[in-house]
Amino acid sequence: MFRRALLAATIATPALAQAPWTPVRPIRLVAPYPPGGGVDTTSRLLATPMGAFLGQAVVVENRGGAGGSIGAGEVARSAPDGQTIMIDAMAHTVNQYLIRGLAFDYATAFAPISQVVVLPQILAVNPRHCPAKTVPEFVTWARSRTGTLSYGSSGNATAAHLAAAMFLNRAGLDITHVPYRGGTPALQDLLGGNIAFVFGTVSSTLQLVRDGQLVALGVTTKERIAPLPDVQTIAEQGFAGFELNEWNGLYAPAGTPAPVVQRLYEAAKHALADETVRQRLATLGALPIGTDPVVFARYLEEQRALMGRLVREAHIEAG
Repeated sequence: MFRRALLAATIATPALAQAPWTPVRPIRLVAPYPPGGGVDTTSRLLATPMGAFLGQAVVVENRGGAGGSIGAGEVARSAPDGQTIMIDAMAHTVNQYLIRGLAFDYATAFAPISQVVVLPQILAVNPRHCPAKTVPEFVTWARSRTGTLSYGSSGNATAAHLAAAMFLNRAGLDITHVPYRGGTPALQDLLGGNIAFVFGTVSSTLQLVRDGQLVALGVTTKERIAPLPDVQTIAEQGFAGFELNEWNGLYAPAGTPAPVVQRLYEAAKHALADETVRQRLATLGALPIGTDPVVFARYLEEQRALMGRLVREAHIEAG
């Protein structure tokens, strides 16, 4: 009887050790930007289903400032216990090249959990001022007007700016950058004929394309997007490998145990499978991704190398 009890205990112990991590109190999900933006919206969509999966509420806290680095620094200093996590934008792989004197290293201060969404961009022009219908046609048109054109972006070192910088570099074009305070004023100036093109998000640009006010020349994703199935990717139009989108990812402080990171990833994956979440993301032009921690870590390495090269080649500085 004693031997049977001992054997049962031996069998049970590994099962207990493998029990999934559960948070002991509500989880802080830090969004290092002001309320109302894309990162904030994504975080609030994910918070409720993630909390339901984990058995504790996930509470979004906005800690905006300094391009997201203030909130990121707070998370970097947090205990690596899974109780404080962060959602960040593409700036996570750009800030290290732009902001001097950071008290933490973006590359080593965080444990990647998951890339949760990708937000494609549309290269758009005003048909009343530019006759181009494709990317090659635009390049030809722009070359005939060297020194006279400018383009707009949603701000310095944003995804829109970086996509344009990559495109101009690949196309061999020299067009002046005009940074705006957000994508809406840039689109307004494009509609007014004051700039030649923008890279706009699907949520801000799609309806203008459907209404015929703008023409979509190409999209920045690897594959065509469902809202514009007839619009080719930029890569399809002679720019092989071109891809530069905005995206959001989840992170824990460095040193967070792997089982905790895995459980948080499972919670994020569960949230992204929620039909209500997916429908809302679709209205925002966002594509649910849900990569695992290993794949996301590899993607971050690739993005840091790409962003560093873009910042250097385009002489981009913090704005």
